[in-house]
Amino acid sequence: MFLLDRLLPFIFSYIRPFIKWFLHAFTRLSELQRVCYGARAGASRTRQVERSLTLSKSYEIKRMVHDLDEVAPYADNRNLLEFSFRAARVVMQAKRIKNNAHPDFSRLFINCVSTIWGYRRLMYQIEQLRAEKYDSDNPEHEYKLLELWQLLMPEAPLTGRVSKQWQDIGFQGDDPKTDFRGMGMLGLENLLYFASAYNDAAKHVLLHSMHPTRGYTYAIVGINLTSMAYNLVKTGQAKTHFYNVVALHKQDFNTIEDFHKLYCYLFFEFDRFWMESDPRNIMDFREIYQAFEITKLEALHNENTIFKTNLVVESV
Repeated sequence: MFLLDRLLPFIFSYIRPFIKWFLHAFTRLSELQRVCYGARAGASRTRQVERSLTLSKSYEIKRMVHDLDEVAPYADNRNLLEFSFRAARVVMQAKRIKNNAHPDFSRLFINCVSTIWGYRRLMYQIEQLRAEKYDSDNPEHEYKLLELWQLLMPEAPLTGRVSKQWQDIGFQGDDPKTDFRGMGMLGLENLLYFASAYNDAAKHVLLHSMHPTRGYTYAIVGINLTSMAYNLVKTGQAKTHFYNVVALHKQDFNTIEDFHKLYCYLFFEFDRFWMESDPRNIMDFREIYQAFEITKLEALHNENTIFKTNLVVESV
């Protein structure tokens, strides 16, 4: 089986040009046209376009892909769209696709390009936040941390910036700054977004975390889920979800808010999964966490998967 797994990609790469030639001769359409016209909008179409561009032997297209890789992480929305339009012109010229004969191709292809490199820009933005260390001398960082407390515990004022009260919302010690070492400001931004955008759901989860026997450390678990979401994006596993989000909401590309929403979904669903698993105590965390991660990875293997943040609770 291992040998077969190694051989199949080599065999495919060898016969792929012949398959492309045959299909082009039969349909009079390039591979990119066949994908754009025939594949379902979202992850299915976008992944196939991405693969086709990556494997292209055309010098012009290879150069275009390289240029997009170089500029996309730093591009603003307007520039990212401009680069996508430019990519369409390069491909149509390289593949001799005439706009008057194929008026829909440019629009469909541009949407795929902006989605692909919008995701790569999102990866860069997430990495920047993860690399930004929490700094207690930074007023903005301190403000966000205190805002998190106010959103989760509005009826219990902090007695001090360094206080055992932080353990009430699941930090390990008296000063939360040490708990952000792994995920940096990304961990805090995720916790804060959940508490502000879905306050009832966040309080509902916090209440579960305080259960006398099935409780867990809310903030620490939240930071672990930031790590899960970060790794799903970094490894490309989350492309299925994010590509489908763009198609469903008719966006041009993903934004950092889409990442925060994925995090909120994971936190809410993990809490449900945890309670349904009926853990003996917090020592079961690693096993349940890994089982939860596997369910999400399996779901992402389905190209139609999209994690929807319908975080509605009946009571807090």
